[in-house]
Amino acid sequence: MDVRIGIQNSPRELGFETSQPAVEVEQAVAAALAGQSALLSLTDDKGTKYVVPASALAYVEIGSEESRRVGFVA
Repeated sequence: MDVRIGIQNSPRELGFETSQPAVEVEQAVAAALAGQSALLSLTDDKGTKYVVPASALAYVEIGSEESRRVGFVA
């Protein structure tokens, strides 16, 4: 699933693919925004960990969990 994170005062966004379920990512974002956690921490498919301060979050876009099709569609 694709995740894109916008960071305040930064012209670029963080984009990566993760194998975490959408519900788990959404819960982590909600906990960070509610003040339960000062940091949003997510891990991508390659094992890279992304840590963003909750106060710097502009937006989080959570993509669909569908796998991409390869080839021609009949």
